[in-house]
Amino acid sequence: MRIDIDAFNVLQVLVEEGSFAKAAERLHKAQSAVSYQVKKLEEHLGVQLFSREQYRAELTPEGRVILAEGRRLLQHLANIEHLASRFSEGWEPKLELVIDGALPMEPIMSALKRMAEHQIPTKIQLNMEFLGGVQHRFERDNADLMLVKDYRTGPYYHPQSLPAITSVLVASASHPLSFIRTISLSELQQHVELTIEDSSPNKSYRDEMQFGGDKVFYLSGFIMKKNALLKGLGFGWLPDFLVQEELAKGELVEIDFVGGSRFTFIPQLVSTLERPLGRAGQLFTALILEEFAKTEQFDGVGLG
Repeated sequence: MRIDIDAFNVLQVLVEEGSFAKAAERLHKAQSAVSYQVKKLEEHLGVQLFSREQYRAELTPEGRVILAEGRRLLQHLANIEHLASRFSEGWEPKLELVIDGALPMEPIMSALKRMAEHQIPTKIQLNMEFLGGVQHRFERDNADLMLVKDYRTGPYYHPQSLPAITSVLVASASHPLSFIRTISLSELQQHVELTIEDSSPNKSYRDEMQFGGDKVFYLSGFIMKKNALLKGLGFGWLPDFLVQEELAKGELVEIDFVGGSRFTFIPQLVSTLERPLGRAGQLFTALILEEFAKTEQFDGVGLG
Protein backbone atom coordinates (compact mmCIF):
# COMPACT_ATOMS: atom_id res chain seq x y z
CA MET A 1 0.00 0.00 0.00
CA ARG A 2 1.35 3.39 -0.96
CA ILE A 3 1.15 6.41 1.33
CA ASP A 4 -1.83 8.64 0.68
CA ILE A 5 -0.07 11.95 -0.03
CA ASP A 6 -3.27 13.89 0.53
CA ALA A 7 -3.35 12.56 4.10
CA PHE A 8 -0.46 14.89 4.98
CA ASN A 9 -2.54 17.83 3.83
CA VAL A 10 -5.36 16.56 6.05
CA LEU A 11 -2.94 16.38 8.99
CA GLN A 12 -1.86 19.96 8.37
CA VAL A 13 -5.44 21.26 8.29
CA LEU A 14 -6.35 19.20 11.33
CA VAL A 15 -3.53 20.74 13.35
CA GLU A 16 -4.46 24.25 12.21
CA GLU A 17 -8.19 23.83 12.95
CA GLY A 18 -7.78 21.86 16.18
CA SER A 19 -10.69 19.46 15.64
CA PHE A 20 -11.88 16.83 13.18
CA ALA A 21 -15.20 18.63 12.74
CA LYS A 22 -13.61 21.97 11.75
CA ALA A 23 -11.03 20.27 9.56
CA ALA A 24 -13.79 18.37 7.74
CA GLU A 25 -15.68 21.59 7.17
CA ARG A 26 -12.65 23.34 5.74
CA LEU A 27 -11.77 20.38 3.53
CA HIS A 28 -15.38 19.98 2.37
CA LYS A 29 -15.37 16.38 3.52
CA ALA A 30 -17.43 14.32 5.92
CA GLN A 31 -15.90 14.12 9.41
CA SER A 32 -15.92 10.33 9.13
CA ALA A 33 -13.86 10.58 5.91
CA VAL A 34 -11.25 12.75 7.64
CA SER A 35 -11.05 10.38 10.59
CA TYR A 36 -10.74 7.39 8.27
CA GLN A 37 -7.96 9.03 6.25
CA VAL A 38 -5.93 9.77 9.39
CA LYS A 39 -6.54 6.28 10.80
CA LYS A 40 -5.43 4.61 7.56
CA LEU A 41 -2.22 6.69 7.54
CA GLU A 42 -1.50 5.70 11.15
CA GLU A 43 -2.07 2.04 10.28
CA HIS A 44 0.17 2.26 7.26
CA LEU A 45 3.00 3.94 9.19
CA GLY A 46 2.48 1.92 12.36
CA VAL A 47 2.62 5.13 14.41
CA GLN A 48 -0.04 6.97 16.41
CA LEU A 49 -0.08 10.51 15.03
CA PHE A 50 -2.75 12.13 17.22
CA SER A 51 -3.48 11.99 20.91
CA ARG A 52 -7.20 11.31 21.21
CA GLU A 53 -7.26 11.95 24.94
CA GLN A 54 -7.21 15.73 24.48
CA TYR A 55 -10.15 17.99 23.67
CA ARG A 56 -8.23 19.46 20.74
CA ALA A 57 -6.66 17.30 18.06
CA GLU A 58 -3.01 17.33 19.12
CA LEU A 59 -0.10 15.60 17.51
CA THR A 60 1.99 13.09 19.37
CA PRO A 61 5.77 13.71 19.40
CA GLU A 62 6.05 11.12 16.61
CA GLY A 63 3.24 12.85 14.74
CA ARG A 64 5.04 16.19 14.83
CA VAL A 65 8.11 14.64 13.21
CA ILE A 66 6.01 12.84 10.59
CA LEU A 67 4.06 16.01 9.78
CA ALA A 68 7.27 18.04 9.39
CA GLU A 69 8.48 15.54 6.78
CA GLY A 70 5.04 15.51 5.19
CA ARG A 71 5.12 19.29 4.81
CA ARG A 72 8.44 19.02 2.99
CA LEU A 73 6.98 16.33 0.76
CA LEU A 74 3.97 18.51 -0.07
CA GLN A 75 6.27 21.43 -0.85
CA HIS A 76 8.36 19.23 -3.17
CA LEU A 77 5.21 18.10 -4.95
CA ALA A 78 4.08 21.71 -5.33
CA ASN A 79 7.47 22.57 -6.78
CA ILE A 80 7.21 19.69 -9.25
CA GLU A 81 3.76 20.83 -10.35
CA HIS A 82 5.04 24.39 -10.76
CA LEU A 83 8.05 23.24 -12.79
CA ALA A 84 5.90 21.00 -14.96
CA SER A 85 3.58 23.91 -15.63
CA ARG A 86 6.48 26.16 -16.63
CA PHE A 87 8.13 23.47 -18.75
CA SER A 88 4.83 22.92 -20.58
CA GLU A 89 5.04 26.62 -21.49
CA GLY A 90 8.25 25.92 -23.41
CA TRP A 91 10.94 26.51 -20.77
CA GLU A 92 13.74 23.98 -21.08
CA PRO A 93 14.97 22.22 -17.89
CA LYS A 94 18.59 23.32 -18.39
CA LEU A 95 20.54 25.91 -20.36
CA GLU A 96 24.29 25.32 -20.70
CA LEU A 97 26.59 28.15 -21.78
CA VAL A 98 30.29 28.04 -22.63
CA ILE A 99 32.10 31.37 -22.37
CA ASP A 100 35.51 32.36 -23.69
CA GLY A 101 37.55 33.90 -20.88
CA ALA A 102 38.71 36.65 -23.26
CA LEU A 103 35.24 38.21 -23.20
CA PRO A 104 33.99 40.77 -20.66
CA MET A 105 31.93 39.27 -17.85
CA GLU A 106 29.95 42.43 -17.04
CA PRO A 107 27.38 42.15 -19.88
CA ILE A 108 27.15 38.38 -19.37
CA MET A 109 26.41 38.74 -15.65
CA SER A 110 23.93 41.54 -16.37
CA ALA A 111 22.07 39.31 -18.82
CA LEU A 112 21.98 36.46 -16.27
CA LYS A 113 20.70 38.83 -13.59
CA ARG A 114 17.89 39.93 -15.87
CA MET A 115 17.08 36.28 -16.57
CA ALA A 116 16.86 35.60 -12.84
CA GLU A 117 14.35 38.41 -12.50
CA HIS A 118 12.03 36.52 -14.87
CA GLN A 119 11.91 33.69 -12.29
CA ILE A 120 12.15 31.04 -14.97
CA PRO A 121 12.42 27.36 -13.98
CA THR A 122 15.44 26.66 -16.18
CA LYS A 123 18.70 25.77 -14.45
CA ILE A 124 21.64 27.61 -15.98
CA GLN A 125 25.17 26.25 -16.12
CA LEU A 126 27.98 28.62 -17.07
CA ASN A 127 31.37 27.19 -18.05
CA MET A 128 34.51 29.17 -18.87
CA GLU A 129 37.14 27.91 -21.28
CA PHE A 130 39.96 29.41 -23.35
CA LEU A 131 40.81 29.33 -27.06
CA GLY A 132 40.03 25.92 -28.59
CA GLY A 133 38.62 24.71 -25.28
CA VAL A 134 35.44 26.74 -25.81
CA GLN A 135 34.31 24.88 -28.91
CA HIS A 136 35.58 21.56 -27.54
CA ARG A 137 33.41 21.96 -24.41
CA PHE A 138 30.46 23.17 -26.49
CA GLU A 139 30.56 20.08 -28.68
CA ARG A 140 31.52 17.56 -26.00
CA ASP A 141 28.80 18.62 -23.53
CA ASN A 142 26.14 19.34 -26.17
CA ALA A 143 25.87 22.84 -24.74
CA ASP A 144 23.26 25.28 -25.96
CA LEU A 145 25.30 28.42 -26.60
CA MET A 146 28.91 29.49 -26.77
CA LEU A 147 30.31 33.00 -26.61
CA VAL A 148 33.56 32.59 -28.42
CA LYS A 149 36.50 34.58 -29.75
CA ASP A 150 37.17 32.20 -32.62
CA TYR A 151 35.81 28.83 -33.73
CA ARG A 152 35.68 26.33 -36.58
CA THR A 153 32.52 26.95 -38.57
CA GLY A 154 30.12 24.19 -39.55
CA PRO A 155 26.88 23.82 -41.52
CA TYR A 156 24.69 23.66 -38.40
CA TYR A 157 26.22 26.57 -36.50
CA HIS A 158 24.22 29.77 -36.17
CA PRO A 159 26.52 32.69 -35.21
CA GLN A 160 25.52 36.20 -34.18
CA SER A 161 28.18 38.88 -34.01
CA LEU A 162 28.87 40.76 -30.79
CA PRO A 163 30.58 44.17 -30.58
CA ALA A 164 34.27 44.19 -31.45
CA ILE A 165 36.85 43.85 -28.69
CA THR A 166 40.33 45.33 -28.87
CA SER A 167 43.38 43.67 -27.34
CA VAL A 168 46.41 45.72 -26.35
CA LEU A 169 50.05 44.61 -26.25
CA VAL A 170 51.31 45.66 -22.83
CA ALA A 171 54.08 45.28 -20.29
CA SER A 172 54.72 46.62 -16.83
CA ALA A 173 56.01 50.19 -16.58
CA SER A 174 59.18 48.72 -15.06
CA HIS A 175 59.72 46.19 -17.86
CA PRO A 176 62.63 46.89 -20.27
CA LEU A 177 60.27 46.91 -23.27
CA SER A 178 58.39 49.91 -21.88
CA PHE A 179 61.49 52.08 -22.43
CA ILE A 180 62.14 51.10 -26.05
CA ARG A 181 60.58 52.67 -29.15
CA THR A 182 59.85 50.99 -32.52
CA ILE A 183 60.53 47.52 -31.17
CA SER A 184 61.29 44.89 -33.82
CA LEU A 185 60.07 41.28 -33.74
CA SER A 186 63.55 39.98 -32.93
CA GLU A 187 63.83 42.40 -29.99
CA LEU A 188 60.41 41.31 -28.73
CA GLN A 189 61.36 37.63 -28.92
CA GLN A 190 64.26 38.18 -26.54
CA HIS A 191 61.76 38.67 -23.70
CA VAL A 192 59.26 36.35 -22.00
CA GLU A 193 55.89 36.28 -23.74
CA LEU A 194 52.89 35.66 -21.50
CA THR A 195 50.00 33.89 -23.19
CA ILE A 196 46.85 31.96 -22.35
CA GLU A 197 46.93 28.18 -22.48
CA ASP A 198 44.48 26.43 -24.78
CA SER A 199 42.06 24.60 -22.46
CA SER A 200 41.15 21.91 -24.99
CA PRO A 201 42.61 18.44 -24.21
CA ASN A 202 44.72 18.18 -27.38
CA LYS A 203 45.97 21.81 -27.26
CA SER A 204 45.47 22.01 -31.02
CA TYR A 205 44.44 25.66 -31.21
CA ARG A 206 47.05 27.81 -32.94
CA ASP A 207 47.05 31.38 -31.64
CA GLU A 208 48.09 33.53 -34.59
CA MET A 209 48.84 36.46 -32.29
CA GLN A 210 51.77 34.72 -30.61
CA PHE A 211 55.19 36.04 -31.56
CA GLY A 212 57.06 32.77 -32.05
CA GLY A 213 59.83 33.25 -29.50
CA ASP A 214 61.33 30.53 -27.33
CA LYS A 215 60.54 32.26 -24.03
CA VAL A 216 56.83 31.61 -23.52
CA PHE A 217 54.89 31.24 -20.28
CA TYR A 218 51.43 29.65 -20.64
CA LEU A 219 48.91 30.80 -18.06
CA SER A 220 45.43 29.46 -17.29
CA GLY A 221 43.45 32.68 -17.18
CA PHE A 222 43.48 36.42 -17.79
CA ILE A 223 43.53 37.40 -14.12
CA MET A 224 46.71 35.35 -13.67
CA LYS A 225 48.13 36.85 -16.86
CA LYS A 226 47.33 40.39 -15.75
CA ASN A 227 49.02 39.82 -12.39
CA ALA A 228 52.09 38.42 -14.13
CA LEU A 229 52.25 41.45 -16.42
CA LEU A 230 51.97 43.84 -13.48
CA LYS A 231 54.83 41.98 -11.79
CA GLY A 232 57.03 42.61 -14.83
CA LEU A 233 57.31 38.91 -15.64
CA GLY A 234 56.93 39.50 -19.37
CA PHE A 235 54.77 41.08 -22.08
CA GLY A 236 51.51 40.02 -23.70
CA TRP A 237 48.10 40.81 -25.07
CA LEU A 238 45.19 41.77 -22.83
CA PRO A 239 41.65 42.85 -23.74
CA ASP A 240 41.35 46.60 -23.34
CA PHE A 241 38.48 46.31 -20.83
CA LEU A 242 40.95 44.61 -18.45
CA VAL A 243 43.74 47.20 -18.73
CA GLN A 244 42.09 50.60 -19.15
CA GLU A 245 42.61 51.57 -15.52
CA GLU A 246 46.20 50.29 -15.35
CA LEU A 247 47.11 52.08 -18.60
CA ALA A 248 45.59 55.31 -17.29
CA LYS A 249 47.56 55.01 -14.04
CA GLY A 250 50.79 54.15 -15.87
CA GLU A 251 51.10 50.76 -14.17
CA LEU A 252 51.02 49.07 -17.58
CA VAL A 253 52.44 50.53 -20.79
CA GLU A 254 51.38 49.90 -24.38
CA ILE A 255 54.38 48.45 -26.18
CA ASP A 256 55.64 50.32 -29.25
CA PHE A 257 55.92 47.26 -31.51
CA VAL A 258 56.55 47.96 -35.21
CA GLY A 259 53.93 45.37 -36.18
CA GLY A 260 51.25 47.13 -34.15
CA SER A 261 50.24 47.10 -30.51
CA ARG A 262 46.50 46.58 -30.96
CA PHE A 263 44.26 44.12 -32.73
CA THR A 264 40.50 43.81 -32.85
CA PHE A 265 38.37 40.67 -32.96
CA ILE A 266 34.61 40.18 -33.25
CA PRO A 267 33.32 37.60 -30.79
CA GLN A 268 30.36 35.45 -31.73
CA LEU A 269 27.33 34.13 -29.92
CA VAL A 270 26.88 30.68 -31.44
CA SER A 271 24.09 28.12 -31.24
CA THR A 272 23.56 25.00 -33.31
CA LEU A 273 20.55 24.03 -35.39
CA GLU A 274 21.05 20.48 -34.14
CA ARG A 275 19.93 21.65 -30.69
CA PRO A 276 17.29 24.36 -31.22
CA LEU A 277 17.06 26.87 -28.40
CA GLY A 278 14.08 26.78 -26.06
CA ARG A 279 12.51 29.83 -24.43
CA ALA A 280 15.35 30.30 -21.94
CA GLY A 281 18.00 30.10 -24.66
CA GLN A 282 16.07 32.56 -26.81
CA LEU A 283 15.63 34.91 -23.87
CA PHE A 284 19.33 34.79 -22.97
CA THR A 285 20.26 35.43 -26.59
CA ALA A 286 18.09 38.54 -26.70
CA LEU A 287 19.39 39.80 -23.34
CA ILE A 288 23.08 39.18 -24.08
CA LEU A 289 22.80 41.03 -27.39
CA GLU A 290 21.17 43.96 -25.58
CA GLU A 291 23.81 44.02 -22.84
CA PHE A 292 26.75 43.86 -25.26
CA ALA A 293 25.12 46.62 -27.32
CA LYS A 294 25.14 48.79 -24.18
CA THR A 295 28.90 48.31 -23.81
CA GLU A 296 29.38 49.33 -27.43
CA GLN A 297 27.36 52.51 -26.87
CA PHE A 298 29.34 53.24 -23.71
CA ASP A 299 32.63 52.79 -25.53
CA GLY A 300 31.40 55.08 -28.27
CA VAL A 301 30.67 57.81 -25.73
CA GLY A 302 34.11 57.35 -24.14
CA LEU A 303 35.86 57.65 -27.49
CA GLY A 304 33.99 60.76 -28.50
